[in-house]
Amino acid sequence: MRLRRTAITLACLTLACPVFAQDLQRAAPESVGLSSARLNKATEALEAHIEAGHIAGVVAAVARHGKLVYFEALGQRDLQTRDPMPEDALFRLYSMTRSITSTAVMILWEEGAFQLDDPISTYLPQFADQRVFVDAREPDMSRTRARNGDITVRHLLTHTSGIGSRSAPIYRTERVRLRSIALTQMVDNAARVPLFEDPGTRFRYGISTTMLGRLIEIWSGMPLEQFLEERVFVPLGLRDTVFWADGEQADRLATVYRPDNASGALHPHAIEEVPFTERPTLIEGGVGLLSSTMDFLRFSQMFLNKGELGGNRVLRPETVEMMTRNHVPDSVLPLGTRGYMAGSGWGLGFNVVLDSSAYTFPVGNGEYWWDGSAGTRFSIDPEHGIVTVIMAQVSPSRGGGFREEFKTLVYDAIVEP
Repeated sequence: MRLRRTAITLACLTLACPVFAQDLQRAAPESVGLSSARLNKATEALEAHIEAGHIAGVVAAVARHGKLVYFEALGQRDLQTRDPMPEDALFRLYSMTRSITSTAVMILWEEGAFQLDDPISTYLPQFADQRVFVDAREPDMSRTRARNGDITVRHLLTHTSGIGSRSAPIYRTERVRLRSIALTQMVDNAARVPLFEDPGTRFRYGISTTMLGRLIEIWSGMPLEQFLEERVFVPLGLRDTVFWADGEQADRLATVYRPDNASGALHPHAIEEVPFTERPTLIEGGVGLLSSTMDFLRFSQMFLNKGELGGNRVLRPETVEMMTRNHVPDSVLPLGTRGYMAGSGWGLGFNVVLDSSAYTFPVGNGEYWWDGSAGTRFSIDPEHGIVTVIMAQVSPSRGGGFREEFKTLVYDAIVEP
């Protein structure tokens, strides 16, 4: 994939053809109604989190009205080597991968490859006779019942399929998800293990988007990584969004840290058996991508622009509108009982704000967003015309609340009437 990308890039440089979207224009915060002095408070807060040992380093960016007005790389990429955090550091996206894979799904939907309410067994027949656990709280492979209804593509996009989380104990026992197995094998494993409940009856955040990665391959006739490269990464100029980092990119991959339970000191933490510096057998559309803060800012700005960036259209405006509104029925809401999940719905690849009062950090009307379990987060706010992206590498991802405080201070910097 890297050789092919390089070949495309060099050819278009030679022919002066516009493969990559243009970089976001940099501008003074005051030109778009933000205060530089107040944004400096956001930087100071991030530096305080680094000093306190909540995170080793961070890269954060803010764009407003399509202009880049804040971009800071702070702290260290690796505490042992003392490497400073580069602006183009790579981070494990984990769950933020899902928004990119969902975008690829909707590109194919626009082209008529499928309908949202198609049963996935039309394309993945191994799901046709999948059963349901009698008791989702104590799943037992010997205690199952017949399924009511079919899993649809929409169910996969909204995590209402009945498929569970990669960390579910029964999935670990059954070895459903391993980075050392092929995508086809993981799909077979997910179909072999019963559902936790009938499709469409509960929001259960899990590996549904990885099933979508396999569907992309079936609908497009391409490997998942090739389709993403040609239809998303190249048009948007996402030069550092990859499934693994080698060579020079590996030198920019941020180390994941976990705080010691007793002292709180940060120690390197290997989340995966197959590291992200090796090509995994599993090319995983749910949690498998690496990216940089600037790459993800560009991806997010494309959505705020209603599907276009730098003259390259990836999605139609009406498709973006559909993806970024809630698709979870009232019978399944609320998604959770506490915190922001109590005030959230789910679109086709995004958490969607339904009740801002449930949030402990500022959000706009119609905002959609998500984060990753190793300390990343993005948000797209049409009301205020703001995109924020912040990336660190810490597990668990709280990091002293650095992401929430950053969002609060960015919104405190809004000075326009």
